[in-house]
Amino acid sequence: MQVADLQQLQQWFNHYVASFEDLDFEGLRNIHLKQEHTRQVVACMEALAAGEGLNEADTLLASAVALLHDVGRFPQYRRWRTFRDSESDNHARLSIEVIRSEALLDHLPAEERLLIEEAVRFHNLLELPDQISSPTDRFIRLIRDADKLDIWRVFLEFYQLPESERASAVGLGFPDLPEVTPVCLAALADGRIVKLDQARVLNDFKLLQISWVYDLNCATTRRLLLEREYLPKLAATLPDTPPIQQAVGRAVASLMARSDQA
Repeated sequence: MQVADLQQLQQWFNHYVASFEDLDFEGLRNIHLKQEHTRQVVACMEALAAGEGLNEADTLLASAVALLHDVGRFPQYRRWRTFRDSESDNHARLSIEVIRSEALLDHLPAEERLLIEEAVRFHNLLELPDQISSPTDRFIRLIRDADKLDIWRVFLEFYQLPESERASAVGLGFPDLPEVTPVCLAALADGRIVKLDQARVLNDFKLLQISWVYDLNCATTRRLLLEREYLPKLAATLPDTPPIQQAVGRAVASLMARSDQA
């Protein structure tokens, strides 16, 4: 991949998002949020690439993965008015459909095309399949980290807004109630990833986002997460109870310990 190839993809992305400008006000608010998320994930990916010492060729590929990882979100929202995969379709699969229907990668060498598609296809899995081989594995891990870095930003901004100003699809329809679901809290307290299908309220979704500290791949990601103070800011939006604070404290301690080892 050359610089011109990435620039061409960026131009395509802008035109593609513009094709959704016919939606209503609330629809546009959700579309624009995903558009900005993509731009920020590309920026996060560039920071990770620099921090992890990627060469120029791999940085271009990683940036292409970041740019395309969520293109399926746009037709997903137009058709189903949701970003919740369980109520629509797997957005990573939809992204592959867009990539192929638009022939975005057809001019690239086969190995680069396969690498980008596999990284997009697997970026949202709860756990990575064992059969993925290097170098694709590295790019999947990079996009998973870059995606998380910006999702933390997106949701912190979402939680700080009055309900009337929130993009409706961001909270995935979870009710904003004061409790947490015991199974979600138990997972975080045990140092495990909280599963989305077990979440029942918005606080569970916050616990899920905090539990992502147990699924980070790069030292640069952990450093940026600490620098940006996303975890304490996220924890501040949760009920101030000893069980919740203890579970969050374990996650923060795990992050700091791994950062010290890097």
